[in-house]
Order: sequence, then structure tokens, then C-alpha cells
Amino acid sequence: MAEEIITPIYCTGVSAQVQKHRAKELGLGRHENAIKYLGQNYDQLQAQCLQSGVLFRDEAFPPVPQSLGFKELGPNSSKTYGIKWKRPTELFSNPQFIVDGATRTDICQGALGDCWLLAAIACLTLNDTLLHRVVPHGQSFQNGYAGIFHFQLWQFGEWVDVVVDDLLPTKDGKLVFVHSAQGNEFWSALLEKAYAKVNGSYEALSGGSTSEGFEDFTGGVTEWYELRKAPSDLYHIILKALERGSLLGCSIDISSVLDMEAVTFKKLVKGHAYSVTGAKQVNYQGQMVSLIRMRNPWGEVEWTGAWSDGSSEWNNVDPYEREQLRVKMEDGEFWMSFRDFMREFTRLEICNLTPDALQSRKFRKWNTTLYEGTWRRGSTAGGCRNYPATFWVNPQFKIQLEEPDDPDDDYGGRESGCSFVLALMQKNRRRERRFGRDMETIGFAVYEVPRELVGQPAVHLKRDFFLANSSRARSEQFINLREVSTRFRLPPGEYVVVPSTFEPNKEGDFVLRFFSEKKAGTQELDDQIQANLPDEQVLSEQEIDETFKNLFRQLAGTDMEISVRELQTILNRIISKHKDLRTKGFSLESCRSMVNLMDRDGNGKLGLVEFNILWNRIRNYLSIFRKFDLDKSGSMSAYEMRMAIESAGFKLNKKLYELIITRYSEPDLAVDFDNFVCCLVRLETMFRECPILLPFSSSISHSSPTSWWEGRPQAHAMARARDARVSGVGRPAGLVPGPWGGRELWRGPQAAGRAAARLQQGHTGMLWGGGGEAGRGWSWPCVNVPLSSQPTSSFLEHTGFFKTLDTDLDGVVTFDLFKVGPPLAGG
Repeated sequence: MAEEIITPIYCTGVSAQVQKHRAKELGLGRHENAIKYLGQNYDQLQAQCLQSGVLFRDEAFPPVPQSLGFKELGPNSSKTYGIKWKRPTELFSNPQFIVDGATRTDICQGALGDCWLLAAIACLTLNDTLLHRVVPHGQSFQNGYAGIFHFQLWQFGEWVDVVVDDLLPTKDGKLVFVHSAQGNEFWSALLEKAYAKVNGSYEALSGGSTSEGFEDFTGGVTEWYELRKAPSDLYHIILKALERGSLLGCSIDISSVLDMEAVTFKKLVKGHAYSVTGAKQVNYQGQMVSLIRMRNPWGEVEWTGAWSDGSSEWNNVDPYEREQLRVKMEDGEFWMSFRDFMREFTRLEICNLTPDALQSRKFRKWNTTLYEGTWRRGSTAGGCRNYPATFWVNPQFKIQLEEPDDPDDDYGGRESGCSFVLALMQKNRRRERRFGRDMETIGFAVYEVPRELVGQPAVHLKRDFFLANSSRARSEQFINLREVSTRFRLPPGEYVVVPSTFEPNKEGDFVLRFFSEKKAGTQELDDQIQANLPDEQVLSEQEIDETFKNLFRQLAGTDMEISVRELQTILNRIISKHKDLRTKGFSLESCRSMVNLMDRDGNGKLGLVEFNILWNRIRNYLSIFRKFDLDKSGSMSAYEMRMAIESAGFKLNKKLYELIITRYSEPDLAVDFDNFVCCLVRLETMFRECPILLPFSSSISHSSPTSWWEGRPQAHAMARARDARVSGVGRPAGLVPGPWGGRELWRGPQAAGRAAARLQQGHTGMLWGGGGEAGRGWSWPCVNVPLSSQPTSSFLEHTGFFKTLDTDLDGVVTFDLFKVGPPLAGG
């Protein structure tokens, strides 16, 4: 059986999540099967260049001013004046990729403030296996040279293969940024370029934490140690970490911006990232002294205190041992005593390749789980515990600690418990610097689940729980770093983790990683989509009271039906009498939506019975609106809206709340009464008329948020149809690469027949149809058609189902014809 080819699909939406989930299960994103960044295939591009005889030029990260930066290194900056992009073959007659293996002296900092990255690269050279995971073998400026190179980086849970050309920024014939001490070795400069590419520009790399580079080169997790309150066995921890290949970095905090890169009396640089490259105990005057080896990525400016290059302390060390240590001293690298290190430096970062407990006396394999999540204004960005009114809306994750650590572990006499590490990482923030955004201040809190809720379904915990319960543990601090991580040791039980930004309504995407030494369960908490609606009393014309009939006759006119414009006039007259409601009035689009949703006979207007149903619903919505407008502002805040929706009988998941706030709120996140009514009309109609779509959330497992879609072609195709929507009428949406088939946009009565014919040709999928002019109320059906089906009158059924899906009210719902292996099972 031929191996299935996995092609990345660059689109968004539920169907894209399904495709991504499938590919991930097949191993895409692991180091041995890295994702082709931006779809660029190194082998194919290299072969094309060799065949054509033209050196590669990367149009995805071209040699233009915008690739340098956006502000300090922007197109019109004086700092970029005179910069020219040149290939190493233009600078040297015999450039080399790597000479005699990669060493720490291959990395010297240039004019960019990315010492944190270079410190991480320097540590990478200490482990040949790690190095060649990032810098693949077989690249050179001689054999198979085509001006193209590639590197592999870990990005938020996935390994990506990044292609770059070898055009590098130069000034006066020298590299502007990172360079080797010898000058003619270019692997480090090209790696820096690959890192700049995934972050948007070179300038985006300015300033950062060494842990970022550590993790992007290894996929590991970083632990931080504040040296002022470090554990007593820290030196032992450092020795073990170096033995195991962990990457270590350190820095000296600054007290003000003026201290940045200030040089101390003994030549240490504040606010600057150093690599820790070794540790050794030596016999000095009959006593064992602990030493630590550091490297400044500048390649110069070294410590001048005790145990520095040429200091007198070396004269009292055994000559053989002295030569063993001093022979490896390079420019920028130096030794110092561990005591001086603790006094002079502020922070130590250790990136564990697997988060083996450094305090443990034996090597352990940890279990890992990764979740992706989002913070969105008004729906899932509730801020920290300081904001109790909104904190509860943040994403929530449950962990179940089952097995305590082994009793023979050395934990300094602490009580037994379950060890685990939580690491919260915000995504893609460097790329957004050019838009004025930077790292948010992030952290998390851990709550113990009360006994009465243990073992209960995965229900999102509400505000009352957090008002009544304090956190059991939390991240050491909220800080504006890419990642915050903390090691915990808690008794067996169930706990809820709440990751958040410090302030509410700060948007971002994040990755939450959970590492446990023993068996543990994890689950994302989210409400199951369901509705608890009372039976709706639908009265016949004879049963409707005369007072309402008289009102209807006055409003409807001679045709005894209410059109879209008439409904708009009626509702705006009524709402104008309620001065306590904030509204700009019902728009024509809103009224068209309500008519389409309530129009049961498909004539584009509301008859007496249909209008009676809508009227009763709006009266009910008005009472709910007033009840939950807690601050009496005349509008709903995003969080009041969430409670009002629940009061109306709906339980929605966080994704739907995000969509509702995005669709129905004003720029200040307030929901006016007219939008509130439109939202609830649509929700209620969907739940009452389209029950086949609604149980899907109850089947979603915590381990696979897309698993339900995999087995249900109706919902799966609906998602694909939504993703395939194109603007304009009758314009093809084009082809999608990979296993999906073509997408077409069809309109009008001929759509059903054409679609059925395509299905009979072997396409698997759902049919979605739309026709008529938007606003006239004529709608097209949507129905699941098996491959063997013939076009029948069933295509003309379920008009309400189509109207519910036609969210932009253009009378069109896209057909998405697709093939994904065997036909999807389920119903």
C-alpha cells in the first residue's frame, strides 16, 4: 500500500482543523516529518534551481528593506543606509557552510540586539545531535549549491522546515548581523536568517529571552531560577543539566533602560544574555572549588575577576587540569567561581530536552500533552483573578493527577505528591511587532476541583466557583515573556488550570503544555452545545386573539402580510418608545434576516401566524435583556450577553461565544437591543428547526476536538462549505491543493441538478444550495445526498435549514465537493 502523501492546507475554519488534525495524527509536524514552512519544499526547489542553472531567490522573504525591519531597521532608517544583500560567493572565493564542525566561535553578534538568540545557538553547538536536528547535514557551497539552504525549527508544538536563500545583509563587504570569527563560515548567519523569516523580519528578533531560542531549537521546556532564592543544590542541578544536554543561559537584570548593556567594573554586561557552556570542580589549595564556564555572544568583553583568563588562581591548580580547562578557552568565553556567579548574575534558564526532574537523582521520562487556545475580546479574554467579573470566561483545562511520585525520590523531605510542569506560551507575537503589538503579560492559576464536582462532565466553571474558591497554585508571576512555566507538586486529585492575560480583553493565541512524571489525565473544559427551550405555542389564525389580529391588520396593509421594510418600520416605532434601550434601530439587513428565518411558507413575508411567533419571542427577549443589563446601560456587555444567552435556555461552547461577540457586538463590545434580538432569533430558529446539527458538541472528545466532524458528513460538509465561500456570484473558488477536490459556487435552480450529477461522478459530500435574489425570500434547499441518489423533489425541501446556514443572506451557500479517501461514515 502506497504511503499517503500529506499536503498542508492553508485555510481556516472547522474543515481546516479537521484536515490539520488528520495530518497530525499521521505524524506531520514531528521532527522526522516537519511541516514545509509556507509550503516551500527544499528538495524540489533545489532541484529546480540546479536544473535551470539559476540561484534561488526566496520571494517569501525577499532581499528588500521590509525583511530587515519596520522601525529602527525600517525602509527609511539611517541604520539601513548602505546595506546590500549579497551571497557568500560574492564575499569570499571559497565560502564554507561549516568548518571542522560547528563551534561556539562561529557565532559573533552583529548590529542586531539578538544576543538571546545567539546565546541559544552557542549552547546548541555543545550537542552535535541537537545541532543537526536544526542544521540538517549535507549542505554546502560546493556540492549541489543552488543558493538555497534549510533549517528545522520548533514552532508552538510543531517542527517546521524553513527554506532561505543565501542573500545576506552586508555593509562595506561585511555581514551586518551574526558572523563567524573566521568570517568565511556561514551556517550561523543563515540560521539567523531562517529565524528572522518565521518571525517576519530581522528587527523582530531584537530583545528577548534565551529560553525562546532554546525551545525553538529543541521543543523542550524551560525552567527559571531566580538566583537570589535559588535551591541549595543548584550547582548539582547545573551539572546534571549539562550532562543531559540541556541548554543553559543566564543574565543580569537591569534597574532602568539606561542600564541596558552597561558594562560592570569587572566587565560583565547587564541586560545581556550569556550561555552557560560548562561546569567543573577543581582542587584549589587543597579545597574543591566549583567553577562555571560562560560565553558572551559578542565574542569579546569577558569577566576580569577571579578565575578569568590569566588570573592568578590558575597558578594554584594542577598543571594538567589547568591545561585541560584553559586549552578550550576561546574569545568571549571565560570561567568564574560559582560563588561569584551567584552574586553577579540574577537569573538562570535551563531548557530541558525532556522535562526530567532536575531535583531527582535518576533519569525519568515524562508524559506530555499540548493544547492550543485563544483569548478573544468579549468572549474568552477575561484577564487575571484581579477581574472577578470576567476571569471565569478564560479557557479552562482540567488535569487529573492519579499517581504520586516514587517514594524513593529525593525531594528534601517534602510531602509526597504528583510532580508536573505547566508551560504557557503565547504565539506569533514577534511577527506582530510591525503592527505595534508585542508580548502580552501572561500567567495562569490552578484550582482544586471541589469534591462534589470531581468526576463530573467537562463543564466550563462559572463565576460563582471562582468567587468562592481560591487558587491552589499559580505561575510565579505574570510577565510579558513568550512563555511562563512553573513546576508544581500537588496531591492526587482533579485540578483546573486557567491561563490568562493580566488584563481582560487582550487578544492572543496560546499553547498550554502539561508535563507529568506519572499517569495523569487532561481535558479542555467547555460547555456542550444544547438548548433547554420550552415548547413554543404556535396558534392557528383562529386561536389568535382579536386584539392582536386588529393590530396586525393595521400594520400589514392590504396584502395582510408583513414585508421586510414593513417589519423594520414596526420594530423601530416600538423600540423608539423604550428610551432605556441603547439601539440604532433595526437595520434592513436585520429585518431581512428575521423574515428569512421566520418565513415558513417561503414567500418572503410574514403572515399572521409567523408574525405572532416573532412578536412573542421579541417580548420574551426584552424581559431577558432588561434582567441581565446589570449596569442599566441600555446595552449588554459581552459578559452580560453570555449570562443572558444561558438564561434564554442556550448552552454554547466558547467558539460560538467568540463568533457571537464578533458578529453582534459594537466596537466597544456592547450588544445593542436590536442585535440582541437578531442573535436570539437566529439561535432559537437553529435549535428548533435544525436539530440534526446541534448534538455535535456533546460528541466531541477532549483528546480530539475535531473527532465529531470526522464521522458526520453533514456537519463536515457544512464546515467545508463555509470555508469555501467566495465573494461575488458565479465566480469559481478555484482548486485546493492536496486531497481535496474542486470548489465551485453555484446559484439558481440549476444548482441542484448539477450538484447531483457531480455526486454521481464519484464525489463524496454534502450539497448546499441557494438561489433567488437576496431579500425576495426565495431559498434553495440543502440535503445530504448519497452517491447513489438521483435528483428528486427532496432537493426542494428543508428551506429553513438552508436559510439558517445562509449567514450572509446573499441567497447563496457554497457547494464544496471533496474527496478524502473513503466516504465518511456516520450521520
